[in-house]
Order: sequence, then structure tokens, then C-alpha cells
Amino acid sequence: MANEAVLKIETHLPINFTCSTTATIEKGAICQMTSPMTAVLGETIDGVVAGIAQSEKLAADTTQTSIAIFRGGVFKVLVSGSASAGDPVSMSGTANTVYKSSVNVENVVGYMMEDATNGQTKLMELRPTTMSLA
Repeated sequence: MANEAVLKIETHLPINFTCSTTATIEKGAICQMTSPMTAVLGETIDGVVAGIAQSEKLAADTTQTSIAIFRGGVFKVLVSGSASAGDPVSMSGTANTVYKSSVNVENVVGYMMEDATNGQTKLMELRPTTMSLA
């Protein structure tokens, strides 16, 4: 898979989320959360974040109904645009890519631990957060 997030420091154990039996979610994929506590590939800009896939789930394995998801840790991630250390980042709308959160974005993937420019892979603390700013 292209641009997968790579675990550098494990601070939390992964937890199981439900997933579709026909979905393929690769290890290191940034996942979005739907109800009820279901992980899908995170390709929606500013979507609600489930976390990062700890293991792979193949569509060919139609008996697997859950996937382990990290909700904490330090990961190397691909950055779209520029971001500075401490900036909150969100899903960019491109699979496995984050961008510096716009003002009033409610869904955050985590916080940058290094300065980054477009296309760089840098350290991010995974800390999925959703807040109501309305």
C-alpha cells in the first residue's frame, strides 16, 4: 500500500473495530469511524477518525469481521501541504495523508511532532479527537 503510516513508538494497545467482510484495509491505513464502532478506509476529508490499522484485513477473507486499530502512538505519516510541530492534523481526503487542520475543523487525527513540508513523511502523535465547535 502507498503512504501507509508506520508505527515508531507504541504507547497504546490496538482495539478491535467492526469492519465489512468484503473490505480490504491494509496495515498502516488511516481509518475513518462509522456507526456502530466500524472502521473504513479514511478517504473523506476531515472525517471522524477511528485510528490506524494495526494489521491487514483482506476482502478475500469474508469470515473476518473485525480489525485491530491503534488509537494512540507515534507514527511516521505523509503530510500534504506544510505543518509545524504541535499543529493538529486531519485526514486530507487522499488515503493515508494528513494535512494541517483548517480553523474550526472538528475531527483531528493527531498532532505533528516535527515540521513538515508537502510530500514529506514526518512523526505524528496519533490522538483521534472529535469536538463540536458549532
